Amino acid sequence: MAVTGAHKRIITAVGGWEEVEILPHRYGGQEFRLGKRELGHIHGDALVDIPFPKAVRNEIVAAGQAEPHHILPNSGWVSLFLKSEEDVETAIALLERSFQLARERRKTAATR
Repeated sequence: MAVTGAHKRIITAVGGWEEVEILPHRYGGQEFRLGKRELGHIHGDALVDIPFPKAVRNEIVAAGQAEPHHILPNSGWVSLFLKSEEDVETAIALLERSFQLARERRKTAATR
């Protein structure tokens, strides 16, 4: 069961981060981008998918914060089904982690 208003809350939170763009996602919903890097995407009030390096993904899954991606379970992606208010907060925190990792990669690439 989806959390009513989750989409709006997540869009508002992530849309406030520096340089993040919100665009239509190719499989429906909306995606969050920092430059060319996708930070994740949301499908309505029900589901958030977020990419991570595989080691980070494994840590997140082991901690019970999300599950392996619902279609690509062996990838670095995680899926978080929004069933409670706590899930919405977890989704925002995980998207922020994806954002911070993307910013770090940008800084590293700029110094090369």
